[in-house]
Amino acid sequence: MTIALITAAGKGKRMKLDTPKQFLYVEDKPVIIYTLEAFQSHPSIDAILVVCLEGWHDILWTYARQYGIKKLRWIINGGNTGHDSIYCGLMELKKYCSEDDAVLIHDGNRPLVPQEVISDGLVVYSKHGSSVSVIPCTEVVFRSINDYVSKEEIPREQLFRTQTPHIFSLKKLLWAHGKAKTENIEAPSATCSLMNVLNEPIYFSRGSEINIKITTVDDIEIFKAFLYLKSMLGSRKQHVHYQSSL
Repeated sequence: MTIALITAAGKGKRMKLDTPKQFLYVEDKPVIIYTLEAFQSHPSIDAILVVCLEGWHDILWTYARQYGIKKLRWIINGGNTGHDSIYCGLMELKKYCSEDDAVLIHDGNRPLVPQEVISDGLVVYSKHGSSVSVIPCTEVVFRSINDYVSKEEIPREQLFRTQTPHIFSLKKLLWAHGKAKTENIEAPSATCSLMNVLNEPIYFSRGSEINIKITTVDDIEIFKAFLYLKSMLGSRKQHVHYQSSL
């Protein structure tokens, strides 16, 4: 079985809004529903679990019924950090799923993940046992230790920006999170960072520039612009941007 584990337990403090960013309405639809629709539509996804803010479960179930998210099987509370929330999701999946099942960990506030990104991640996972969506760094990058001066340029062809989904087997994820707890590892929120700490190789799959993460109010405006382009250009727009990403 192939399961999408969607993290949507953030409170969105940086936006300074009463409504969490994943539940904001954009063009008459909650952000989280755009995300869930991407995985609902993908033929390889069998089930969806959402790690959600406490108090929002019933609202999310209502949205799922309203928008036809039939693959949604579980909604559970998150933890205090992104790492904790993923762990909560894994513990729930452990009750019902095989350790050989593939788990796609995806940010609930990345609502424009293309179908091709999901597909390419699954292809890489099938070959190597893991995959992390990335896009190449196109900017000139400098390293600084004091935020205002640098003499060190990092070759951009060596740099890649990670996105989600991150795909691993449930067994591998349980192992990694178990190691973090038993060895008191200060686990980062990103699964790929945790795997790196544990000296696991990171295999790249194709990301996309439109697979944006909504964190600030400005990101909402970018999201609206992409939705407008999508409505104007249809599926051709998604293909063009995807081809240029990696």
